[in-house]
Amino acid sequence: MSPPRNPNGFAHNPLDRSAHHRTDPDWIAQRLGDPSSLVVPFWRAMPLIVKLPDGRDTGWLRPSLLPSALAGEATLVFLGVEKDIAYFALDVSDMADPEREGPLAGLGRFEELRAIAPELHRAEASILAQAKSLIDWHARHRFCAQCGARTVLADAGYKRTCSACEAQHFPRTDPVVITLATREGRCLLGRGPKWPDGFFSALAGFVEPGETIEQAAAREIFEETQVRVENVRIFASQPWPYPSSLMIGCFAEAASEAITVDGIEIAEARWFDRASVAAALEGRSDVLRTPPPLAIAHQLLRVWIAEAG
Repeated sequence: MSPPRNPNGFAHNPLDRSAHHRTDPDWIAQRLGDPSSLVVPFWRAMPLIVKLPDGRDTGWLRPSLLPSALAGEATLVFLGVEKDIAYFALDVSDMADPEREGPLAGLGRFEELRAIAPELHRAEASILAQAKSLIDWHARHRFCAQCGARTVLADAGYKRTCSACEAQHFPRTDPVVITLATREGRCLLGRGPKWPDGFFSALAGFVEPGETIEQAAAREIFEETQVRVENVRIFASQPWPYPSSLMIGCFAEAASEAITVDGIEIAEARWFDRASVAAALEGRSDVLRTPPPLAIAHQLLRVWIAEAG
């Protein structure tokens, strides 16, 4: 089944994750021995990318090209299946310089996903986002949070088990609300302290325990700008592998207008009219810069502009 249409980057993963196969080591081993299966290496959280005459693509490799890595203790994650082809991700960060030495030398370059995602097919970028989040999670959870002993990979990469107390640890996804508040034909945008002058985006923050998405959206905007909002509505969501968030895009109606920034998470916040935002999205503004199309904030702004007719 094809995933529903979603305008956001990293939101078009076509794989059947086939969770029922994760606990079947014989099936996984059989697929790793299948010449049709594909593995994408990651080095220091960057995927292998190959350059093509008309762009760039994922550096998918046959498992037979990586026998020593697959036989060792490197993190290997089963991603899913499409058209009976099994897809895996392999962490080769233990290699000193895989672009120039060993079995991967000369096959491609390891590149930061956010930088090259716009050049990839959206399905490929989405699969790599899944892989990056999982590879990163394993790198951060090598030891048990309960007793401190070493953990071991299980369930084809979707669990780690403590070697001492047998506690089970699972990959987590952190929900983040990102909300475009609007009032009388204008929208509220903020600039982070480390962002360049003129670069503004919708306001965002993590959902806290015991909090609904709508409550989180209203709280974050008020904490950062002292603007009150109401009638929060969810627009769409976006996997964001930095390291493993789910961005939940929302619109909200502002019930107040005066701005007082917190000076910590937000250095500056302003109201912008549709004409100013439209010019920025089209690259015609000298005073306002907005997030690129890969970001859900960009799509929120585009939808808001389109709603005006």
